[in-house]
Amino acid sequence: MKITHLGHSAVLAEFAGRRILIDPGNIDPQWHGLTGLDLILVTHQHADHLDPAEAPALFAANPQARVIVEPSIVALAGHEVPGVGVIPQIPDVETLEPGETATLDPVTITAVGGRHAVIHADIPRIGNIGYLLAADGEPTLFHPGDSYEFTPSEVDVLAFPTQAPWAALKEGIDFARAIGAPLGFPIHDGLLRDVGRTMVFGRINAMTPTQLVDLRGAGAYEF
Repeated sequence: MKITHLGHSAVLAEFAGRRILIDPGNIDPQWHGLTGLDLILVTHQHADHLDPAEAPALFAANPQARVIVEPSIVALAGHEVPGVGVIPQIPDVETLEPGETATLDPVTITAVGGRHAVIHADIPRIGNIGYLLAADGEPTLFHPGDSYEFTPSEVDVLAFPTQAPWAALKEGIDFARAIGAPLGFPIHDGLLRDVGRTMVFGRINAMTPTQLVDLRGAGAYEF
């Protein structure tokens, strides 16, 4: 499995002959211009995970790619969402509910979770789907989107959300311990300075079973 971290929560996973992009958001443009994708996954509606301005060009440039999103994104398509923008229309889009699976032979995609983490008691919780990607003979990858709440088993590589308005380091440590993946890499780090990233990185590596690899600027890293 080769993983390229394309900034913040955007991840390109290449394995089992497939190219899969997760969460093309608006924090970092590294994913702009990607072609040859087989699958695009979106965990939830927030703009740092689905860029309202640039995502339509991505879909147009990859007409062969299946697109699977958290269900509320389909219901909101074409509507203005406060703090997000207009949710883009997505051709031939598919959805997964928590616990459901889809297959892009030979890759199995399992939907995990269902709810975004609490940002504040006054802010309604929205949907959030984490994605568990597996194929025979390959490591299993888990991208949780915006949640530490749901902890599937048998994860080999964890995309670890490093910093967010909804996240605390103490919760992140418990999340990584509960997952128990031997390897991982930081995501959701687009708002962090280097000193903050280094602090979280060090704590997770020292206090959990997961050893994070910093993929910034590393290109396609093989797990």
